Amino acid sequence: MDASVIEVKYALDTFYFLVMGAFVMLMAAGFAMLEAGLVRSKNTAEILTKNIVLYAVACTMYLVCGYSLMYPAEASGLLWPGLPSILGGTDHGVEGVLASSGETYYSGLSDFFFQAVFVAAAMSVVSGAVAERMKLWAFLAFAVVMTGFIYPIEGYWKWGGGYLDSKGFLDFAGSGVVHMTGAVAALFGVLLLGARKGKYGADGRINPLPGANLPLATLGTFLLWFGWFGFNGGSELKLSDVGEANAVALVFVNTNAAAAGGCISALIIARLLFGKADLTMVLNGALAGLVAITAEPLTPTPLIATMIGAVGGLIVVISIITLDRLKIDDPVGAISVHGSAGIWGLLAVCFTNDDATLGAQLLGIGMIFGWVAITSGIVWYVLKVTVGIRVSEEEEAEGVDIGECGLEAYPEFVRT
Repeated sequence: MDASVIEVKYALDTFYFLVMGAFVMLMAAGFAMLEAGLVRSKNTAEILTKNIVLYAVACTMYLVCGYSLMYPAEASGLLWPGLPSILGGTDHGVEGVLASSGETYYSGLSDFFFQAVFVAAAMSVVSGAVAERMKLWAFLAFAVVMTGFIYPIEGYWKWGGGYLDSKGFLDFAGSGVVHMTGAVAALFGVLLLGARKGKYGADGRINPLPGANLPLATLGTFLLWFGWFGFNGGSELKLSDVGEANAVALVFVNTNAAAAGGCISALIIARLLFGKADLTMVLNGALAGLVAITAEPLTPTPLIATMIGAVGGLIVVISIITLDRLKIDDPVGAISVHGSAGIWGLLAVCFTNDDATLGAQLLGIGMIFGWVAITSGIVWYVLKVTVGIRVSEEEEAEGVDIGECGLEAYPEFVRT
């Protein structure tokens, strides 16, 4: 291959990788807006604080140690695990790229950036599920362990060339590695944390605690939908030849189709069950479709991708209702969206990818669930018995904005 062609392809694929990473970074804004819209006004500033700080913590912990745990081959020989090319400037030079004859097709730093924003997405799943009653600093302490150790180790099993990869487990962009991981960590946090005061009555009644700003939640969903094109599209890793360009186009189309399918399905199911068009279910249906297609957005046809998303929309509505009946309080539906739909997405791979086997997919689901359940459960428990994870009843009643942040997101609504 001509040297100039190799250099152009390298530059193009690196640029594509970086732009897709920036798309995924925008999902942090989507999570923040979605969660801020679905919590009550007295808890808005605190949930926004969680979202921006967890992003910073995730990026820093992945830099310090997470990347070297998840991709030891890429991080080997560096001065400090996880810091190497970032500090030492040892990214691919011209000679190395040319000598690879096109096999080295993007900057190592672009890969690091793309992977780092994925870690933040996994942790963002947790923040919504534990909203409105968790101590901010306990949450951030968990974020340090989650993003620096729990996520990178299970990520290595698949994407770093570890055990699950060798067993044929397939997860294109992270229905399991990212989304189910976040959901399982959230589930065990919620189990130890308990429900919000007033959510469940003594007579078994489920009391709605509606969010303060549904326009904001809808904006957050659109931002996540947009960012998902980077999440799935960037996971194709390159763009610079006809085959890869066509593959990226198909991934974009299937990602969009699955979200649309999940949105429509959730609307219909909500109408049948509740007699109304429940906006929160519609939003979560679209997100469930996106989570479901993330495990394999390349092999389905667009119509099949729509159906995979539609099943995800059905599952998320049923899952949210079921968790409520079990008194597992998830204010934003994150466990259902990312957990239940994530499992469905991993199983759906078997319907469209000839290389997938049910055994390998179940093995991956079981190992990831078990690892995250045990490790996150231990961390949550240690935090609970040491610093505590739940705010006082007084702080919860007043709103965690005042108790944790000392300010309110909507001060003009305060009675004087």
